[in-house]
Amino acid sequence: MQKIIVAPDSFKGSLSSREVIDLVAEQARAFFPGVAVVGIPVADGGEGTVDALCGENTVSVTVQGPLGEPVEAVYGFSGDTAVMEMAAASGLPLVPADKRDPRNTSSFGTGQMMLDALARGYRKIVIGIGGSATNDGGMGCLRALGVRFLDAQGNPLSGTGADLIRVARIDPSGLDARLKQCDIRVMCDVTNPLLGKTGATYIYGPQKGATESIILELEAGMENYGRLVRETFGVDIQGAGAGAAGGLGTALACVGGALVRGVDAVLDLKNFDQELESADLVVTGEGRFDHQSLGFGKLIAGVLDRAGRAKVPVVILAGSVLGDVSALYRHNASVMACVDRPMALETAMENAAPQLSAAAARAFAFVRM
Repeated sequence: MQKIIVAPDSFKGSLSSREVIDLVAEQARAFFPGVAVVGIPVADGGEGTVDALCGENTVSVTVQGPLGEPVEAVYGFSGDTAVMEMAAASGLPLVPADKRDPRNTSSFGTGQMMLDALARGYRKIVIGIGGSATNDGGMGCLRALGVRFLDAQGNPLSGTGADLIRVARIDPSGLDARLKQCDIRVMCDVTNPLLGKTGATYIYGPQKGATESIILELEAGMENYGRLVRETFGVDIQGAGAGAAGGLGTALACVGGALVRGVDAVLDLKNFDQELESADLVVTGEGRFDHQSLGFGKLIAGVLDRAGRAKVPVVILAGSVLGDVSALYRHNASVMACVDRPMALETAMENAAPQLSAAAARAFAFVRM
């Protein structure tokens, strides 16, 4: 064994991806003295993306939160690329549970965060769009970037979910010209279109506070808004990912953003394919491994795809393994659960470090055999 790549997600609520790397690397060197261990903290575009890609290379900017209140949004930079999570400015945790109503929330702060990156000279932007509090079609974000949304009387709209039905005309003439110079990658792990029963409103509206009547209201508004967006910008509002983050996927496509699988954007930035060329083994992991872990956009699936093409075997370490995961066996991979006995979730999370270390030791013992 000459080289092992350790490329895990964070174990949410217990261990960061960097902490996972340190624990696994310690066991790798114990079982394979002299082995080169390459640690690559990764994420899929949701929580932890900025930390995985940028570490402490971050900046903070005051923006409007989902309800218009000031919030401090942190984003990072890696080389010449600004890396951000829309949830830092427009995320659901920023809205108190008793105030969750997607008619009242806006993605304006996400656009402000992008403007800050442009002002600092960044022309490459990678943005993860998971965890939104919004269902505004990205109208707020576009408004921050210079697009005007007008009602039937020509009055400007603020860009909340309630404004979707009121939009009568879109004026893109004020769109920030610097965006034409930008390479924008939108990290997306869902394939939902903007409209319909599988679209932004029906699928994700309820978790943002939408009742059945609110969903009907927002969907009617989204149909109106989507028609105008298609006429103005010519984007495919029913394409894969257009409905992500309450339609922010559509809005970012309007300014030239390319919707990509989140983990692919991260692995490209980390030169994962080049590292694979000389690797003997990849170790990845996440808090819970189940049948969804192999789905579109998921971190484990992305790592398996690339390692498979390079013919490098993969060991998955997971806090727990749930249900039928036999689909994994089509890959040159296997999974090892960290828990070694029945225990409460709180106990497992409190003891995540020793549990993970022991699981890594068990896995490397099998590999060495």
